[in-house]
Amino acid sequence: MAPGNRLLGRVVGCSGSKATVSAYAQKDGNGLAELWSVGRLISITVGENRVVALVCSMQTDNAVWAEAGENIMNIEVELVGEIHTGITGKAEFSAGITQYPYLGAIVHRMRSSDLAVIYDPGVSETAVIGQLTQDTSLGALIHVPSLLSRHFAVVGTTGVGKTTAVTLLLHKALKADPALRVLILDPHNEFAAAFPSESVVIDTDTLDLPFWLFRLEEFSEVLFRGRPAVPEEIDVLRDLIPEAKKMFKGGTDTTLIRRGPEKSSLTADTPVPYRIADLMALIDERIGKLEGRSEKPHLRSLKVRLQAAINDPRYEFMFSSNTIHDTILTTISHIFRIPGDGKPVTTFQLAGIPSEVVNSVASILCRMAFEIALWSAGGVRILVVCEEAHRYVPADPKLGFFPTRQAISRIAKEGRKYGVSLGVITQRPGELDPTILSQCSTVFAMRLSNDRDQDIIRSAIPDSSASTMSFLSSIGNGEAIAFGEAVAVPMRMVFERVPESILPRANSGLQPVHKDDANGVDLRKIVMRMRHIDENLASHAPAAPTERFVQAPPLAQAGDPPEGLTPQRRAEDLAPRPAYANPAGPAPAPRYPTHSAPAHAAPPASRPAAHSAPAPADAPASAEARDPAYRDAFGDPASRDPAPRGELSSIRSSLLKKPLSSLIKP
Repeated sequence: MAPGNRLLGRVVGCSGSKATVSAYAQKDGNGLAELWSVGRLISITVGENRVVALVCSMQTDNAVWAEAGENIMNIEVELVGEIHTGITGKAEFSAGITQYPYLGAIVHRMRSSDLAVIYDPGVSETAVIGQLTQDTSLGALIHVPSLLSRHFAVVGTTGVGKTTAVTLLLHKALKADPALRVLILDPHNEFAAAFPSESVVIDTDTLDLPFWLFRLEEFSEVLFRGRPAVPEEIDVLRDLIPEAKKMFKGGTDTTLIRRGPEKSSLTADTPVPYRIADLMALIDERIGKLEGRSEKPHLRSLKVRLQAAINDPRYEFMFSSNTIHDTILTTISHIFRIPGDGKPVTTFQLAGIPSEVVNSVASILCRMAFEIALWSAGGVRILVVCEEAHRYVPADPKLGFFPTRQAISRIAKEGRKYGVSLGVITQRPGELDPTILSQCSTVFAMRLSNDRDQDIIRSAIPDSSASTMSFLSSIGNGEAIAFGEAVAVPMRMVFERVPESILPRANSGLQPVHKDDANGVDLRKIVMRMRHIDENLASHAPAAPTERFVQAPPLAQAGDPPEGLTPQRRAEDLAPRPAYANPAGPAPAPRYPTHSAPAHAAPPASRPAAHSAPAPADAPASAEARDPAYRDAFGDPASRDPAPRGELSSIRSSLLKKPLSSLIKP
């Protein structure tokens, strides 16, 4: 048998889905053994047709290899389909087999032309995303409309190139459909670098989701910090939020008494603005009533929760606006790029958002994406990409946030009818809700090492190509097995390389404080970032005084001398604090100035009357007053002038660190 002959072997056994091929390699090393490889496609001639088969396993006849003689090999192949001549006279591929191989049928190497016919989707609007592993001269084609309309998933373990593959797919999709709008839920802040000129980045500083856009379940997730909600408090919100919305619209009837079967279009879930002040006033009104004494503890608890959420600087994206306006059009236009203004991609960087709020944010974004596509009657085509999707829709129904699961499931089940599609990215498909994965008609399976994850993907692939999944644990980085609606047959392919300019990378939006040795890192900048203190404010802050003073006692009155306190005042300062003022124990001894005030300091009598009121006896020094690094950057907080409006966010953060007991008057 000459080396140039395309004959590889002959069929010696055949069943309904598999066949056995016998081949041999001569002692002169004619290279036939090197042409066989697990995962390659081979051709079996049957009349005028050519049956396509996938090599599954190989072994020699007697389990040894003879160096001096001939070696007989038995190869198991899986029948995939056949190539035949169509009515137009061109070669066509079909998944079905009309004529099965007979014993003795000749097995050949797969021609490049036949490979092109097999992996050609046979439709227009295709895109090349890489090369075939078997023949790198042929491109790997996908049908973009099928990829988008019927959802897709990219699965693979950490470090195999999932994010890069998704970046490539999104760029191909945007090129094929410029009207597409892409919303990326990015928990690692990686996709901003992948779309430098096509995306709008929304992070903790630019995020603006008014609290009145949240549904009741989403709002309660924020109030209760991810813990189980108190049913009595939820019932109060369900009753009072519609009343607060009526008050904002100018309704005069704010009574809470039901007046017959009156119907109202306003519910706690209606995206209509309302004021938190009105909601608090309604709660106070209920507290002041004589009836309903049993619910007063729940009302007071709900009021404290609302105040804590409003004052929490991490929730500033919800309660940042002091004046409530109906900004739903602006919010939707900015998030969903309507109009896009040349930037059809929105990357939502969730890394800096509090963990107890991420679920609510993901829920409201997915829900709004579906509703926009629904009420636009398909006029707006939206693709929602969920990175680390197993966080939002875990396999265990007891885990995760139900509204988020519900919103994503609705897109997966009904989204293609209205023009909204889903892209799922996960490294643990075994921990993902099987319903979500089953709705993804196209799957790009990259390397998976976990047996459970492999079983999940193996159950989703057609039976005729089930053996393809046996390569999942050994394929290389950037390589994938693609199967589903967007490809003609399951194919093993390598994604093309993404240009360095659009390569995704983690980016927090900050310049590194030091690039070389860790010993040169400026810890002050790191601490300021941890405390959400703007570095620009620190650079423009007044210089710190050359002389350091210990904080004056909080009980100092206007006109009291800084030194030489009377024994009566000293005794009052050193007296035990009331139990309600400091539950943790007695306050530390007051600290007094170590030397006299500088000459340029204003006398105590010249202070404005508004600042001469005595501070609470147990009020501790703020974190900034105790922090030397902060005083170096901002100056002494006690001598600082009232901050302008732009600096209130950082000062507000410091004031919120005071214990609640210091604000309670005895």
